[in-house]
Amino acid sequence: MERQATSEIINNAWVEAIRKDFPILHTKVYGKNLVYLDNAATSQKPQVVIDRLVQYYTTQNSNIHRGVHYLAGEATDAYESARMTIARHLNAPDHREIIFTRGATEGLNLIASSWGGQNLKPNDEVLITGMEHHANMVPWQIICEKTGAKLKYIPVFQNGTLDLSQLTSLITDRTKIISAVWISNSIGTINPIAEIIAAGKANNIPVVVDACQAAPHYAIDVQELDADFLVFSGHKVFAPTGIGVLWAKAEHLNQMPPYQSGGDMIDAVYYDRSTYADIPNKFEAGTPHIAGTVALATAMDYVENLGRAKLQQYEQQLTEYVWEGLSQIPEIQILGPQHERIPAFSMVIDGVHPLDLGTFLDLQGIAVRTGNHCTQPLLNHLGVNATARASFAFYNTFAEVDYLVETLTKTISKLKR
Repeated sequence: MERQATSEIINNAWVEAIRKDFPILHTKVYGKNLVYLDNAATSQKPQVVIDRLVQYYTTQNSNIHRGVHYLAGEATDAYESARMTIARHLNAPDHREIIFTRGATEGLNLIASSWGGQNLKPNDEVLITGMEHHANMVPWQIICEKTGAKLKYIPVFQNGTLDLSQLTSLITDRTKIISAVWISNSIGTINPIAEIIAAGKANNIPVVVDACQAAPHYAIDVQELDADFLVFSGHKVFAPTGIGVLWAKAEHLNQMPPYQSGGDMIDAVYYDRSTYADIPNKFEAGTPHIAGTVALATAMDYVENLGRAKLQQYEQQLTEYVWEGLSQIPEIQILGPQHERIPAFSMVIDGVHPLDLGTFLDLQGIAVRTGNHCTQPLLNHLGVNATARASFAFYNTFAEVDYLVETLTKTISKLKR
């Protein structure tokens, strides 16, 4: 009764008003109300973002930069205005430091291929953490294999936190770059990213931050962070798929070679050679996802207008409420720490396969994700092959948490018979 009372108090008109902005949240699944708990994989889109996509294709659709006609000018202005908007939201000192990519995966590949290909040599070292998403692990494995560099890992405790006591000893005079996830997508751990960045700075080592899971939950100030590179994906911050952001200090971008070649990234092309455009164009070859870019700016404005402080307060309360509810089910093991986490909960139940659990939850209208969540080495280290993950956003309610806990209890009872 106490949990239900808390639910009634906090699940107020403010949250319900936000939910009205997201049309998909009113979907029926097998005749039941959709409870969308797969936000760490991708977030849903508010109507204002959907409208911006429609507006672009209806009134502005054209290729950018090179056209002299009216629509080309409209599209170019919208695209470059979006760059300015993203720079403002990140507090980037120069809007030219904003590079649009297909997502964080492409951003990380760009850094590893371009910066790594230019700077890494045999016996150099790249330092990442043991809880990285495959997108911040495999690109470094590939570039290390190509260059002869060595990949090293900051270890992970069994409670899902980093063992930073080893950070000082892991950094050597051969360490050339550090790349670390800010928040784990699979177990929700918030890493002490400031400490990792400070260690890099103390040794004159550039630091890359994977902010995919941080961007939906926190305001990001790249000048305050003082990392060298930062990436995130639009589809996790309530924007379309296929668009992402790489921010990097201009001093790095100016020295890095192009990652891809083709139209719009050149200064001049001759039969025997080519010269390249200045940043950001140097890293944006071909026709970009223009509609996705302008919609990303709209999405970030939308979140900002809701009030970051209030959203963070609500999500913190939601996180505590989920932990309390799941902890009442004795069969469930929650991976990751109780505190210093976002509301992304990977669950393991002895004797119940995550796929079976996810399937049964789906039949009750609850959308969760099952598998290794692109963190196979981390889960193997923690002694599991797969989990069922429920991940929440600010439009999820305390009543949905209650429904999840109730449904899990009934489902586990059935599956363990």
